[in-house]
Amino acid sequence: MPSLRSGARLFQSLRTSPSQLNTTLSRRFSDKSDLADISSMIGAPNWSVKSLLPNPASKPPPSITPKELHHLLRISALPQPASPEEEQSMLDTLESQIHFVKEIQLVDTTGVEPLPRIRDETSDAVKEHKIGVEQLKEYLAKEQTSGRRGKIQRIVGVKNDRPDGEAWDGNALKSATKTKGKYFTVEIGS
Repeated sequence: MPSLRSGARLFQSLRTSPSQLNTTLSRRFSDKSDLADISSMIGAPNWSVKSLLPNPASKPPPSITPKELHHLLRISALPQPASPEEEQSMLDTLESQIHFVKEIQLVDTTGVEPLPRIRDETSDAVKEHKIGVEQLKEYLAKEQTSGRRGKIQRIVGVKNDRPDGEAWDGNALKSATKTKGKYFTVEIGS
């Protein structure tokens, strides 16, 4: 649990004033109050996705008309609603999704660089994911050039037909309880 304790100390240090920062991080022991702080933080979340959804009690005026819904369904090649109840359900769902997107757009992102992709972008990770000749040596050794144009072909290796190690002997009736020639028999109760 060292990472959990150090995370709690870091969180506590961020909440304290800068003058207390060195004393908080230099403390080498942990006590049960650190774990209590973490359990109280995790136990009672202070944010939820539900806060981004519209309040069902206060219904804002609809921003999508039924005509626009039918147009969206048509250009999306989706089936039209079968009943007025289904149409209203679709409109309500679409309204809540639009409200969700508008709430996300309200978040202040000034000074935040856009994320080009979801992966580790540190210099060590970029080096690790770079593919060079060293990583390809094994695969390049399995290729050869042939012909006048130097066509690259894979060197045919030993083929392993049974990677699991069990070769099938071709006898499908081996596990049958009763056979008659090349057929298995089934007894019918009388």
